[in-house]
Amino acid sequence: MILSKNDIGYQQCSLTVMDNIADEHIRFDKDGICNYYYEYKEAEKKQVFTGPEGELRLKKIVDEIKLRGRGNDYDCLIGLSGGVDSSYVAWVVKQHGLRPLAVHLDNGWNSELAVKNIEQIIQKLDIDLYTLVVNWDEFKDIQMSFLKASVVDIEMVSDHAIFATMYKLAKNKNIGYIISGTNVVTEQIMPPGWLYKKMDFANLKDIHRRFGSIPLKTYPSFGFKKHIYYSAILKLTPISILNYLPYNKDEVKKVLTEKLGWRDYGGKHYESVFTKFYQSYILPEKFHIDKRKAHLSNLICSNQMSRETALKLLDEPLLSGAELVESKEYVLKKLGLSADEFDRIMKQPPNRHESFKSDQHLHKLYMDFLIRTANFRRLFKRKTLAS
Repeated sequence: MILSKNDIGYQQCSLTVMDNIADEHIRFDKDGICNYYYEYKEAEKKQVFTGPEGELRLKKIVDEIKLRGRGNDYDCLIGLSGGVDSSYVAWVVKQHGLRPLAVHLDNGWNSELAVKNIEQIIQKLDIDLYTLVVNWDEFKDIQMSFLKASVVDIEMVSDHAIFATMYKLAKNKNIGYIISGTNVVTEQIMPPGWLYKKMDFANLKDIHRRFGSIPLKTYPSFGFKKHIYYSAILKLTPISILNYLPYNKDEVKKVLTEKLGWRDYGGKHYESVFTKFYQSYILPEKFHIDKRKAHLSNLICSNQMSRETALKLLDEPLLSGAELVESKEYVLKKLGLSADEFDRIMKQPPNRHESFKSDQHLHKLYMDFLIRTANFRRLFKRKTLAS
């Protein structure tokens, strides 16, 4: 049963704006503080480095990237969606003298503003851009499969494709580092049940097998064997560079606006027309999920926003009435769905990704193997030093 704010049993964190609506993983201590607050603080302590320490760590990383990339056309890959995080990564790597190749996935849902932002960034920073234009019929068929399956993470379809594209490109271009915009201060908090493992191609393939209608011939895929090959054999290194410098969302937007002519979308990941509709309508209507709670809670924990301000923002509608109607009409038309067909899909009960095949058990076995190997090496080293 899904709670509402007026139900007995409803509870909201006393420090963040996370609550127990549509979240079976949230826990509260005696002071009403949720587990996500403590998890954020732990991640911040272990992964975020600012000031002199951050500068030293970042310099070491940059020096390693430059050394490994010597003689190549590019020394790192960056994803570029036109959003805040990826745009700032482009700015940061160029400020540190790196030679990035930007990668963009054109899945047919780019907003005009996203396209303009990307053009501004690559021109003003003098960055080469590789754009993968996916086969629209295949991509639409997978998205429709996820809608029909009633699973929560439809964005997995785009995210998996961009990861697969970047790893393949890194191999072909002999690039050793993939620099991403993922970071603790704006993205640490996200309930596990609100998304799924982006790299689980077995899950994606099984959902499409059961609900799709055309074969996947060109969709970029990244199965378990490829993951092992790229990470263990080629030793491609992902880096969350934004964890090594101060990252204040409002200040970053000012830099991007003033230096690159970047324009704001008004919401996290709203550079995609589909993502905007997915987060503002499909998630809250079908799954009772408002991702703003997680996004705002991150800003609260990183002292970029007060809880009072976040609560006021949550009281505002995700989209205005006219904007929602326009967005819905556009998405349904592009997907070839009638309003009745879409309403029937929305009324189907949610289904768990775990109801379909998965390769996560293989990933777990692999990680367990790496941990045991690392522990054995440490033990062997201690015994050797002792002797």
